[in-house]
Amino acid sequence: MENISCAVIGSGFMGAAHVEALRRIPGVQIAAIVSDDRSRARQIAGEFGIPKVLTEWQALTEMPDIRVIHNCTPNNLHYPINKAMIMTGKHVISEKPLTINSREAEELVRLAEERKVVTAINFNYRFYPLLQHVRAMIAGGEVGDIYYVHGHYLQDWLFYDTDYNWRLETKISGESRAMADIGSHWCDMVQFLTGHRIESVFARLTTIHKQRIKPDHAAETFKGKEEKAKKSGEKIGIGTEDIATVMLNFDNGSGGVVTVSQVSAGRKNHFSFEIDGSLKAVAWNQENPNELWIGYRDRPNEILIKDPSLLDPEARGYAHYPGGHPEGYPDGPKNLFNNVYTFIRKGKTPGRDPQDFPDFSDGLRANRIVDAVIRSHREGKWVKV
Repeated sequence: MENISCAVIGSGFMGAAHVEALRRIPGVQIAAIVSDDRSRARQIAGEFGIPKVLTEWQALTEMPDIRVIHNCTPNNLHYPINKAMIMTGKHVISEKPLTINSREAEELVRLAEERKVVTAINFNYRFYPLLQHVRAMIAGGEVGDIYYVHGHYLQDWLFYDTDYNWRLETKISGESRAMADIGSHWCDMVQFLTGHRIESVFARLTTIHKQRIKPDHAAETFKGKEEKAKKSGEKIGIGTEDIATVMLNFDNGSGGVVTVSQVSAGRKNHFSFEIDGSLKAVAWNQENPNELWIGYRDRPNEILIKDPSLLDPEARGYAHYPGGHPEGYPDGPKNLFNNVYTFIRKGKTPGRDPQDFPDFSDGLRANRIVDAVIRSHREGKWVKV
């Protein structure tokens, strides 16, 4: 098997998640980790045997042996890093949102197409085995015509006004927070599963904590919950939403609604959806990822437990353990990355050869949905995507 050398930029929550996932993929060598937090990067490098620790991402453009870049930096750095790597001919796997506005995302998509580099965006929830099975069910007509799609993505890690992270700062994260950060996952998922695109939105955005207390040290994503809250510190005005409620119209004429919140007490990572069809309904919750609810009008409802022998043949490859052996969040990025590296290793060409992973065009689609949500909230009307 051909070995492929890569580098990970970022040492926070997602940077560490990428490293862990990559170590589980045969034929992939992590040659370097890049971070301005050198001590954290050295810790990760030591734990996973990464030979180089760099503080400047620009150095990677001068390293031709590194073929793939994993961009796990804050949102405002996605565009300049992704662009620089595309221009040097490197393949790029980026965290979402792809950029902080659609204009930048459009440029990245165009440049990647011109230079024929492989791009991917980490919409990793697609790669749970049961969700691959749901997609096959819908594509095969088992669910029938899609009537309605609804659900939510709820968290509590920003519940208190003392909870703080760089994602709260507009200059770093962009105009939207909850919708761009986690709502984008939900929208990508339901479009992927149903095969139907979101055409228009009607949105209401709410900021619960209009001021928050910024600690004197950087708080890693989610880790702030584990620290004792400080009631004193610099008060920072918050310009992004804690909650988003969005009605949806799909291109098949069906409707839907999603609620997104980062201030829902007790909800740790409650990503759920229900798709109601003319033959049956299907529902799934990420906090219980190995069970799929299947609903009927005229017969008892069912619970499908993740078991390779019970899944659609195309979905079986995403289930790596027998039935009754849970698979969870870390397996999504691994499955996604494995598909990307297999595509590269086989010498396939993006735009010509079929690919089984989301790319920068999917990231652009998510950006456009977020832009429409922001505009809808401001103007108080339905807005086309």
